[in-house]
Amino acid sequence: MLKLGLQLYTVREEMEKDFEGTLKKVAELGYMGVEFHTFFGRSSAEVKKLLDENGLVAIGTHTPYDRMQNALDEEIAYNKEIGNSSLIVPYLGEEQRKWDEVFDNLKRIGEKCAAQGATLLYHNHDFEFTETRGEETVFDAMYEAVPADLLKVELDTCWVYFAGYDPVEYIEKYAGRLPIVHWKDVKRKEDGTPQTVELGAGEVNLEAVAEAADQSGVEWIVVEQDFCERPPLESIAASMEWIKSYARNGGPVNV
Repeated sequence: MLKLGLQLYTVREEMEKDFEGTLKKVAELGYMGVEFHTFFGRSSAEVKKLLDENGLVAIGTHTPYDRMQNALDEEIAYNKEIGNSSLIVPYLGEEQRKWDEVFDNLKRIGEKCAAQGATLLYHNHDFEFTETRGEETVFDAMYEAVPADLLKVELDTCWVYFAGYDPVEYIEKYAGRLPIVHWKDVKRKEDGTPQTVELGAGEVNLEAVAEAADQSGVEWIVVEQDFCERPPLESIAASMEWIKSYARNGGPVNV
């Protein structure tokens, strides 16, 4: 049975205005865990206290690639103090996508994480699937280049789908190396660009994603909506209603 979390990037403006109140609302909606992307200046002690008060688990932190290269010890220490051991590369800008260099750096960062009891993961977008090395995607090349004990997968299934691949096939392919799946829905706008939407309002086969994740041993399935058309707290509440309905009908999600 999958545990359900939220990537707090979805409610980033609310978090910036009211960090404490937003975490409370997220917990009240029924999300069990949260992924951070920033801590808005709070100390690790403050964050840990808020997590404990709201019964939330720190699933992971999206940690900028530059910080991983230049301040990894500090990042690991902070995260361990809030109860999190998963550091996740969230995004690489175009200027950072020197892939041989990236792969070597991920090995080095993964070794340092492992030595301190932390786990390194990589969160994909669509470009890792649209860019290739030889005949394979950059995504697959990355996970061939970096050993499984040094780099795990956080699969954003929306971006796999948007890039033209089957998220279920990728979940099955990386089973055993895939502790976290991002559960996200998307629709194409008239100009072909993506619009992230509430769960059930887009094109992704969310049920198939969840079932494959459960069968593949994924621990956390994490809701994320990059951009919301209405207030983000309303959007994550609507997604939760969809999830509860799905779970009532036998979906393998613990809510």
